[in-house]
Amino acid sequence: MHNKTIAELARGLRSGAYSSRELTGVFLDRIKQNQDLNCYITVTEERALEAAERADARLASGEAGPLTGIPIAQKDIFCSKGVKTSCGSKMLDNFISPYDATVVEKFHAAGAVLLGKLNMDEFAMGSSNETSYYGAVKNPWDQNAVPGGSSGGSAAAVAARLAPGATGTDTGGSIRQPAAFCGVTGMKPTYGRVSRYGMIAFASSLDQGGPMAQTAEDAAIMLQTMAGFDAKDSTSVDRPLPDYTAGLNDDLSGLKIGLPREFFGAGLNSEVAARVEAAVDEYRKLGAEVRELSMPSLQLSVPVYYVIAPAECSANLSRYDGVRYGYRCADLTDLYTRSRGEAFGAEVKRRILIGTYALSAGYYDAYYLKAQKVRRLISEEFQRAFSEVDVLMGPVTPTTAFGIGEKTADPIEMYLSDIYTIAVNLAGLPAMSIPAGFIEDKPVGLQIIGDYFTEAKLLNIAHRYQQVTDWHGRIPQGFE
Repeated sequence: MHNKTIAELARGLRSGAYSSRELTGVFLDRIKQNQDLNCYITVTEERALEAAERADARLASGEAGPLTGIPIAQKDIFCSKGVKTSCGSKMLDNFISPYDATVVEKFHAAGAVLLGKLNMDEFAMGSSNETSYYGAVKNPWDQNAVPGGSSGGSAAAVAARLAPGATGTDTGGSIRQPAAFCGVTGMKPTYGRVSRYGMIAFASSLDQGGPMAQTAEDAAIMLQTMAGFDAKDSTSVDRPLPDYTAGLNDDLSGLKIGLPREFFGAGLNSEVAARVEAAVDEYRKLGAEVRELSMPSLQLSVPVYYVIAPAECSANLSRYDGVRYGYRCADLTDLYTRSRGEAFGAEVKRRILIGTYALSAGYYDAYYLKAQKVRRLISEEFQRAFSEVDVLMGPVTPTTAFGIGEKTADPIEMYLSDIYTIAVNLAGLPAMSIPAGFIEDKPVGLQIIGDYFTEAKLLNIAHRYQQVTDWHGRIPQGFE
């Protein structure tokens, strides 16, 4: 059962081939057997089995939806009532959420079964899942390599079949980059399409939750539940929700694909480029038209992001003061300083300091304001591109998954892991990573970027590719 997609599992549950309790038990057993991957921070076994029994009752009554009885794991950035929600940090190691995030609430309402909370980079700050207080997550394809970050626990769990689907969040590529490194499908929706209520904030104008699963079809099923307007989130967009599964099989004849030259320059591994170009060739066979275009502002994405994101993180993380909730130091004489000093990891401290500096008097105009102006230029450049093409394609990452510890001593080199993904977040656009091949048994991802609220189109484009390839169906050795 663990090898099946969400769509296949749902059909099996509705036909009575197995119960949700049986299915949930299979995944709970696999989680116990594969603890070395360090995917989960918390496993909610008792709660999962109770939810599975409720789902079986719904299935028996004929009231089941597409996710009823399906086990799902949540990135530990989404608040879950009565469950530890740590955000991968010592700061929140003792925090039991008193409420559900809207995303979690929606999955509960759909009858999905919560398997547990997944490991992540501390406060979603990282590209390798090595900054977690709970230790690094291992990549199932090569356990000496990173799974990517910050949603590395989510990507690794889906790849190793420790969950049929998982949630992730994407601030600068944190769904797409680990999806590429682990050979799974991941989608970052348009900013505002999925509620951020109860999703612990890193950079509020960039963060967006999304689905991670084996296939585009599964991602569509999950997004149908996750997306929608939420009055509790001031950044949520009140816009009609399409049926994301309805157009999955639409014809791609005449689809206009743009390849930004800036995605294929210096720094891109030649073998990664070859796998991406081979994937684009498959789209040509499906009837798409492909053209090159130039988007020079994309080269400014990394420096712009590393002004804006740390600035927002320094503001958001100021609430963790050792007084209201979370970690509190033993010596109360300098409570605020010591609590933050002892509980935050090195990467989080680095970004708080950078952000505070960029927002300080005398530097706000020189750094933060200028970065916001360039951000606008990047957004406008995307809109010019979408006046000529329907979607953009390119690599997700410059290389395949790198070794654990390989880049921890050089933060700048680590930041460049997200060089092809960051611009999408700055512009608030939707984008996907889908498996597109392997290099020495390590997965390569293809990135597909669309205009605002074109998630259904992206899912259709990804699904059609997965109908003619089998990269998404491959399983790491030892996890079959």
